[in-house]
Amino acid sequence: MPTYDYRCDANGRVVEVSHRMSEKLATWGELCDRANLDCGDTPPEAPVQRLATGGNVIASNSLGSGTAPACSTGGCCAGGVCGLN
Repeated sequence: MPTYDYRCDANGRVVEVSHRMSEKLATWGELCDRANLDCGDTPPEAPVQRLATGGNVIASNSLGSGTAPACSTGGCCAGGVCGLN
């Protein structure tokens, strides 16, 4: 299951939780329930926002074939998609 970081503006805390991609937590209370945290002094109805976080870096040696295709330009391809066929 993927992990997501959520930030609560009411208390400034960022909490990482795991859940399905189709789920989205909206309040501090929901986030605390998922993370098994006490809400503390923050109201459970305080809104939280999911942060845009980067993914894990995958090394070529962790791929099934042990190699990753190389882009002929040696750089990043437009739109993040390589034109190699």
